Amino acid sequence: MQREVVDFLIIGSGVAGLRAAIELAPHGNVLIVTKDRPSESSTEYAQGGIAAVMSDEDEVGIHFEDTLKAGDGLCYENSVRILVEQGPQRINELISWGAEFDREGQRLDLTLEAAHSRRRILHAHGDSTGKELERVLLNKVRSLPSVRKYPFAITVDLIVKDAVCHGAYVLKNGEIMALFAKATILATGGAGQLYSRTTNPEVATGDGMAIAFRAGALLEDMEFVQFHPTSLYSPTAPQFLLSEAMRGEGAILRNINKERFMPTYHPMSELAPRDVVSRAIISEMVKTGSNHVYLDLRHLRKDFVKNRFPRIYSTCLRYDIDISEDLIPVSPAAHYIMGGVKTDLDGRTSIPGLYAAGEVACTGVHGANRLASNSLLEGLVFGAQTGISALSSPIVPDPYATYVFSPSTIQDAEEIRRALRKIMWEKAGIIRCAASLGEAEEKLSAWREITLRDYATRHELELKNMLTVAGIIVRAAGAREGSVGAHYRSDFKGRGEDWQRHLTWACKSIDDTQGPCQWPQAEERCKL
Repeated sequence: MQREVVDFLIIGSGVAGLRAAIELAPHGNVLIVTKDRPSESSTEYAQGGIAAVMSDEDEVGIHFEDTLKAGDGLCYENSVRILVEQGPQRINELISWGAEFDREGQRLDLTLEAAHSRRRILHAHGDSTGKELERVLLNKVRSLPSVRKYPFAITVDLIVKDAVCHGAYVLKNGEIMALFAKATILATGGAGQLYSRTTNPEVATGDGMAIAFRAGALLEDMEFVQFHPTSLYSPTAPQFLLSEAMRGEGAILRNINKERFMPTYHPMSELAPRDVVSRAIISEMVKTGSNHVYLDLRHLRKDFVKNRFPRIYSTCLRYDIDISEDLIPVSPAAHYIMGGVKTDLDGRTSIPGLYAAGEVACTGVHGANRLASNSLLEGLVFGAQTGISALSSPIVPDPYATYVFSPSTIQDAEEIRRALRKIMWEKAGIIRCAASLGEAEEKLSAWREITLRDYATRHELELKNMLTVAGIIVRAAGAREGSVGAHYRSDFKGRGEDWQRHLTWACKSIDDTQGPCQWPQAEERCKL
């Protein structure tokens, strides 16, 4: 087994991982490990924009209150305060590095999105904000000689000895390599691929959450999965996100009978929080016996639509949909997980030497429901915070750790993956109940053995991780007997008793040789 010692190891190359690398680069050698090409992440696909207070008509305090309101009573206020207060600084930093946000003359062109009470959404090239951020951050990283990238290498497990993280085992070309570091940062993104309908790229399989869980780290708020209301629905087209900014610019939702319906569900109509809009769409689909509703921009000027949403316009046009002239068929899709690896305000997890930032982490900044366009901001702010924190890691890497790698093979892996995604969509999706969650848990339990073995291919390791994270989500959703934010129980429509608690999950049995671990058991308010 090959071994390498670095100062800082970052797993993942989205906005959080890259921002952490920039912070660490002047202080040692940094290695960024990615299981695909470095630019392949949820960051690249983010369309709508990034929220921050960048005008005199807005205030940090208002952004703070909007975030708390969207989080439905479960945000950690200290986390939100850091997010909104540091946001403008991080945006100006990006601009100084060459970020080209859209402008009206010399002023930033700020737009409105659901649940925001001010126009504070910056966007780039209309609807390619994430791609612009990825470009700028990758260019900045390329200018730093102390940062190296190690692509097409999937992390198998963390190196944990005496309950301390010393790095990670990664798999590339069928060979295991041990990478040792005094600080290891997880920035692997989300887990949207657990669901049959998702806006997430194929890399979003919950890897960071699963490997952290197996290593003994705490996970929190895993029941809170956000579904984006408007994903393109067409048998001939891929699932493609139709940005929230479209509704912010005046797009209307209509049911299959062409009737506008959102005003009957919420006073903010199309600008209601995402969980409300998603459930409203599902209700209309059930009422009308349809598998989609429509998004309508036909009342807006054609040149405005084409210029404001050029990427969406050109993509839909390839599938014979002109968004300026046609009704656009849409339905919800899994989009973002509010929970993840539990961290403090500086990205530290419950395992010394292990840090997490971005969607893989749970700082509590999003509570039960993320405010639109706060995700890229979270990656920037907490990526930087985590990088600063990792500088003071006291861990001395132990390069003598050993790992017995005995890979197995999963029979019918593709069928299991497809069945898993279908079960999660139908039984643990937008609307849940004890019966549906029980069916999901029973099926997942039948595949439990898969989560206890090693595998020598990326596809099999991803399935192992997907099953691990799916099991935690299902158990968490079953444990919260109430409806809060994005977690909606049809059998417990009220908030339930002690609804403001946070469910924290830990692997019940871990030893120094990396496993095996048992099915997750719930703990409440575990302290770091």
